[in-house]
Amino acid sequence: MKLAALLEGIDLLSVHVDLDVDVANIQYDSRQVTVGDVFVAMAGYETDGHRYIPQALAQGAVAVVCETVPEGNQEGEIPYIQVVNSRRALAELGCNYYGHPSKAMTMIGITGTNGKTSTTYLMKAILEQCLDAKVGLIGTNQNLIGDTVLETERTTPESFALQGILAQMRDGGCTHVVMEVSSHAMSLDRVCGIDYAVGVYTNLTQDHLDFHHTMEEYCDAKALLFQQCAMGVYNQDDPWSVRLMTQATCQRFSYGQKKGANLRADHVDLTAKGIAFDVICPAGEVRVQLAIPGEFMVYNTLAAIGAARALGLDLKDIAKALKTFHGVKGRVEVVPTPDKDYTILIDYAHSPDGLINVLSTVQGFAKGRTIAVFGCGGDRDRTKRPKMGAAAVAHCDLAVITSDNPRTEEPSTIIADILPGVEGSTTPYQVVENRIEAIHWAMDEAKAGDVIVLCGKGHETYQEINHVKHHLDEREIVAEYLKQ
Repeated sequence: MKLAALLEGIDLLSVHVDLDVDVANIQYDSRQVTVGDVFVAMAGYETDGHRYIPQALAQGAVAVVCETVPEGNQEGEIPYIQVVNSRRALAELGCNYYGHPSKAMTMIGITGTNGKTSTTYLMKAILEQCLDAKVGLIGTNQNLIGDTVLETERTTPESFALQGILAQMRDGGCTHVVMEVSSHAMSLDRVCGIDYAVGVYTNLTQDHLDFHHTMEEYCDAKALLFQQCAMGVYNQDDPWSVRLMTQATCQRFSYGQKKGANLRADHVDLTAKGIAFDVICPAGEVRVQLAIPGEFMVYNTLAAIGAARALGLDLKDIAKALKTFHGVKGRVEVVPTPDKDYTILIDYAHSPDGLINVLSTVQGFAKGRTIAVFGCGGDRDRTKRPKMGAAAVAHCDLAVITSDNPRTEEPSTIIADILPGVEGSTTPYQVVENRIEAIHWAMDEAKAGDVIVLCGKGHETYQEINHVKHHLDEREIVAEYLKQ
């Protein structure tokens, strides 16, 4: 592809390269550059890509996209294109390189602190059953092209990689794509160039304040999705929804359990086996059943129904599709415990609100005690750690405080930050720093009717320590210990 075609529609400050040159690929990691590539220099968390321009050129880059004039540039020796924002330029280059794949499909973006993953899977199931569509999914658990699994490293991939995934989905016959859209993705322009038919908002609770600094900044990052979609489906009951929708440029469709919502749940029935409720909207009324417990799933289900209605799907067909849905890996997932009279669940809850949601749900149906095994991630917002501790002991009967992904922090330091949140509580707790040993301890302590909830890891099958991901699958840990 010619460089001129790649730069089409991008706001350029200056051009110091032959636009007729052929380009092989786009790279934003200088280590991946080969002959004929364009290198996009971006400022990252730990380093600035502009420092690696010489390395990229030495490896054969035909041009550099950058925000500042490259150091050492004399008499036009360095072929570069100067832009205002390298991250936005990378997204736009990706759109041009892959032929704007999102325009060939119906895009549904889902944002919020909790519930994104469950809502994407619900939406995928609805589209497949109601439209017999081939659906792409991009999210925390995995990326899916129909039923084909692609592993993922982050909720929303970097913009150029994201465009490549969308191109695979388009070429693979997908007509619809349902994707999680993180606040980081919005802030860092990873989804720039994608026009969403529907944007969905689930809720906002404390998370990622190491990046966004305040809840207001966090909310405003989420809100950007509703300047990039045709229809915004949002949780009216969430207190942040008013601020979130203030600058929205899309049409709006609300859902909730309170009066005034365009789509409302009434006569909610919560049991250990799942949820059931009446959906009331201008199109009519229908009873919905879902085999996943928890009041929070009422909201996730409403979000998916709202998005489906925004696409014109029939309400009764939606309800029929939801009745056959059986859950998502790592979200209130039951772990087999043959010959045992207690239950083990795995859930991705890693925020105070996430813990409250899952533990209060379990307390609603557990015949015995609710035992919470949880920790907090390292190199992340430290202020939520005592809040996690307080949330856990307020909604369980026994807490086991352990490690999550400590990353570059000492596990003991993270645990020390959690402990002030449990002080003064009458709920007993135990500190077991090693996560495997913590799971074993909880299993040893469990009695008939108890429910152990392994919180935080969910779908993850690793533990990240000092930038290394060590294999740790809680399903295997439970199975192996039971064999012993």
